[in-house]
Amino acid sequence: IAAYGRRISVRLYTVHSGMTLDNINWAAVDRIIRVDHAGEYGANRIYAGQMAVLGRSSVGPVIQKMWDQEKDHLKKFNELMVAFRVRPTVLMPFWNVVGFALGAGTALLGKEGAMACTVAVEESIAHHYNNQIRTLMEEDPEKYEELLQVIKKFRDEELEHHDIGLEHDAQLAPAYKVLKSVIQAGCSVAIYLSERF
Repeated sequence: IAAYGRRISVRLYTVHSGMTLDNINWAAVDRIIRVDHAGEYGANRIYAGQMAVLGRSSVGPVIQKMWDQEKDHLKKFNELMVAFRVRPTVLMPFWNVVGFALGAGTALLGKEGAMACTVAVEESIAHHYNNQIRTLMEEDPEKYEELLQVIKKFRDEELEHHDIGLEHDAQLAPAYKVLKSVIQAGCSVAIYLSERF
């Protein structure tokens, strides 16, 4: 009965998505949705930290616009978490604190520091999304059409944020290359842990 109930709930959701219980790789979808939800949550906390420091500065509206898009991304992954019964990473409380601290800490270096953080994080997320797109395309693009559309749209928006960061002097941040490398190493660790835990 439990399995039957799950099948009904999934099929109700998948009337418009084409993804059914029988024909998807549950392990892959579970991992993708959990890590993407964690990533979008972390991005929201980074922008919250940046806004706490730079919200009233000239770059505040630019940061706010990017944050609004990240809020939409998180909302969509919240919906997918419920629809596919994916549990969030156990590291959410950690990403809450670390994300905010990273956003606020880099913003304390000035707008260039905040933008360097944006460039580093968004480049990492776009690369990660590209890997997921490749995985789903290799498995079956028609089967995962809805999820692919979501990931591609969000990837494109993350790349826009990356470019906005460069346009707003990210490369003028103190020790830009070192800062970018350290942040991207942290992103790689966060992705690895959030996929698995």
